[in-house]
Amino acid sequence: MNHPAASVPSEIVQSPLPRLKITEIFLSLQGEADTAGWPTVFVRLTGCPLRCTYCDTEYAFHGGQWRDINDIVAEVLGHGVRHVCVTGGEPLAQKRCLLLLRQLCDAGLDVSLETSGALDIGGVDPRVSRVVDLKTPGSGEMARNRLQNLPLLTARDQLKFVLCGRGDYEWARDMVATHRLHERCMVLFSPSKSELTPRELADWIVADRLPVRFQMQLHKLLWNDEPGR
Repeated sequence: MNHPAASVPSEIVQSPLPRLKITEIFLSLQGEADTAGWPTVFVRLTGCPLRCTYCDTEYAFHGGQWRDINDIVAEVLGHGVRHVCVTGGEPLAQKRCLLLLRQLCDAGLDVSLETSGALDIGGVDPRVSRVVDLKTPGSGEMARNRLQNLPLLTARDQLKFVLCGRGDYEWARDMVATHRLHERCMVLFSPSKSELTPRELADWIVADRLPVRFQMQLHKLLWNDEPGR
């Protein structure tokens, strides 16, 4: 069966050199998870094997520039802040992302990784805070969830659910209860922009007294979906 070009996941060609394909590196405020509000350098890797219905970084699926890992670390350090977030796309789609994460930790930075949860997180440096996105039915990519990642989560990590409606909420609520996810790490519930109002989600969490943290994406409140912010 032929698929529209827009739905075909990008392929990441692994370089034989210590390089990564980078869409952008920029300084902003962290918009979510437990470091929300901190000035943070974002390193956005190119490429992603998923196509979530609510994706707001489609511009990172293709293109980008090959960058030497040492040069990436030097640019991050040049911004003069403590926090750095490696994101995408799906950063773990490039195998040398693990090397970048290790070198950022070695440089004394507070490092977080934003990942879809579709790929193995077991090789990530234990000093990294892993923010894992568990895909809901409304995302269109629930079948890609790698549930083997769940037992690997620790108190240093966060597990994020982006919810598109009541059905997603009930699915996520059941996942938290079944796997006792709140006992492993911080669990974050976020409304998908334009699909679920923040007030609805907040009311549901309060009514059910869920052991989860409600969050809105701070960067979207400040800058909407502007790239590089």
